[in-house]
Amino acid sequence: MDFSKVEYEDVRVPVPWGYISGRWYGNRNRRPILALHGWMDNLGTWDLLLPHLPKHIGILAIDFPGHGQSSHLPQGMQYHVIDYVTIVMHIIKEYNWKKVSLMGHSMGSVVIYLYAALYPSTVDLIVNIDLVKQAFWKTDIEINRFERTLIRRRNDMTEITNRSEPKSYDFKTLENIVHEGFGRSVDIENCKYLLYRNITKSQISPDKYYFSTDDRIKYMELFTATYELTLKLNKRIRNIPYFVIKGLNSSYLNEDSSEMLKVLRENNPHFEYYEIDGTHHLHLNNAEEVSKYLNPFLNRHCPAELSSWSIDDNIEDVRSKL
Repeated sequence: MDFSKVEYEDVRVPVPWGYISGRWYGNRNRRPILALHGWMDNLGTWDLLLPHLPKHIGILAIDFPGHGQSSHLPQGMQYHVIDYVTIVMHIIKEYNWKKVSLMGHSMGSVVIYLYAALYPSTVDLIVNIDLVKQAFWKTDIEINRFERTLIRRRNDMTEITNRSEPKSYDFKTLENIVHEGFGRSVDIENCKYLLYRNITKSQISPDKYYFSTDDRIKYMELFTATYELTLKLNKRIRNIPYFVIKGLNSSYLNEDSSEMLKVLRENNPHFEYYEIDGTHHLHLNNAEEVSKYLNPFLNRHCPAELSSWSIDDNIEDVRSKL
């Protein structure tokens, strides 16, 4: 099962507990943009956007640990957003990059934000889709979240240890689970792009599938920070081409982020911010519209090289790069 519409090569990056699974789409003759998906998603989240991006740009999309086809963490370990920053570091080391270009959606955007704030001199381009930083949480909400999450982690781990295979479903039911699970943010016809790397065929009921993602990611520890810490992190991100696009029907970029966006805009002269019709998964549901805003940014900051032009490049696009 595969729905990709762009030529790719599957890759695996070794890590101490297994491997990071990824796909290198398009141009392999230059450093690609590293694409990071959101929570509970996988690299299939980019399947509809990639065909609309400039042909001279390669994209290396990965599955975060516990997601898609990447290795799960060892038993007894828990997932934390800050640990995903080290995944970016593993990728950079594997390919011996001196710089990294980053594109992320949702949680992937948070990981990019943290990496760029900690290691700004190594980043030369940022694309954030419908999120920049983790939301600020009120103290009472944080305490309640910790209290509930720790109990669920314990109970779920006991249940997983005692079962031979997770509950399985037919594919149509799985599409509805994803559609409703994301608050209908993903159009029902697009749910398949988030499913095909997150499910495995059942051995008990061969006409059904079960979710093969690591159950522990449901209780992933978020990166929570005070306003003061976030502001200082923001101020470390300077002079980097920075693109942010928000879905107007999404609440993920709100007043909570306005001050931080203001700082990013002031410190990055090539900062661009757009709002278009769409949900949190606007890059899936409105891929072509997103590309209309994103492509000019990419062509400015990742210009084509003579050797990368293809015969089907629009002549006007080529002239604009001269």
